[in-house]
Amino acid sequence: MAKTRSIFEEVATPGRAAPVAGGIDRGRGGGRGAIRIWLMVLFALVVLMIAVGGLTRLTGSGLSITEWRPVTGAIPPLSEARWQEEFELYRQIPQYELLNYGMSLEEFKFIYWWEWGHRQLGRVMGLIWGVGFVFFWATGRIPTGWTRRLLLIGALGGLQGAIGWWMVASGLSGDMTRVASYRLATHLGLAFVILGFIAWYVFLLGRSETQLLQARRAREGRLFSLGTGLMHFAFLQILLGALVAGIDAGRSYTDWPLMHGVFFPPESFDLRPLWSNFFENPALVQFMHRMAGYLLFAFGIVAFLRGRRSAHGETRAAFTLMLAVMVLQVVLGILTVMAGAPWQLAILHQFTAVLLWVMILRVRFLAQYPIVTSIRGAKA
Repeated sequence: MAKTRSIFEEVATPGRAAPVAGGIDRGRGGGRGAIRIWLMVLFALVVLMIAVGGLTRLTGSGLSITEWRPVTGAIPPLSEARWQEEFELYRQIPQYELLNYGMSLEEFKFIYWWEWGHRQLGRVMGLIWGVGFVFFWATGRIPTGWTRRLLLIGALGGLQGAIGWWMVASGLSGDMTRVASYRLATHLGLAFVILGFIAWYVFLLGRSETQLLQARRAREGRLFSLGTGLMHFAFLQILLGALVAGIDAGRSYTDWPLMHGVFFPPESFDLRPLWSNFFENPALVQFMHRMAGYLLFAFGIVAFLRGRRSAHGETRAAFTLMLAVMVLQVVLGILTVMAGAPWQLAILHQFTAVLLWVMILRVRFLAQYPIVTSIRGAKA
């Protein structure tokens, strides 16, 4: 029975020639480069989406639009009457009653435009993906084995939109003044999954199928496993960071390395039921994020030391760059906490998380498909 390959790994079946007809290597009209650029544009838009989403949360704007209208919602209020209708809908949710009671229409417009812009950016991304996919499919530029990969990006994007509304809906009833932290973590986590797939595909398209097949023969299995473990650990830390952001836990304990003068805050399990502390208790959530950060940093150092033993210069350099970005992220995390999580540092910390995520994926990719340098210095 054939062994199932990871969508992140396969480039061709061993023992068989790489597909030629319609393949990206042939790619009529430069299909390989065009698809790669298209994916890079989508990657940049996802990064921008993460930043805008972070600012939307920091400005308290995420609950300003109380309905999910994927198509008609693209048109904002164009008259004073429509603005009053939107404002009246907002005045019916707990956030207005408990947090923003007495807000003026002009103040409402400010938070509305942030959320509208966030959703509009999602629509633009969906449009760019759809137009690009149809174009490459209609012109025969999608190679064998890549149609499902490119469709996956679109499917995950659509799922992200639905999860975004699921997240917003959690803050529209009861006594909620913000979205549920675990739903925010799900939303951000999926964004990083999408980034991961796009980045991996961009890496693959950076070399021909023939070059990838040749590079696979020099695969460094142990480094690939280390990169995979590092990727999973970093993803866990990203989810914990989202939980911190979701309940503003970064502003609750602003000393370091201790938390209010102690290693482990005694109030970490004060909430009932007990499990809710892992999502809603600022003390425990920030403690988990700190501890996971220390462990991830230690893991990164181990991976760096192993990576420095690679026979391939590009791989060694990638591990060095990954560790440098990780050090920067640790420093930014400490500064963000000690400064009380101002929006400038919070966004920079989030952006550096994206950069670190890509660096980890890159070391994993180069362990799987190393760039082999000959004695004369030529790369293969």
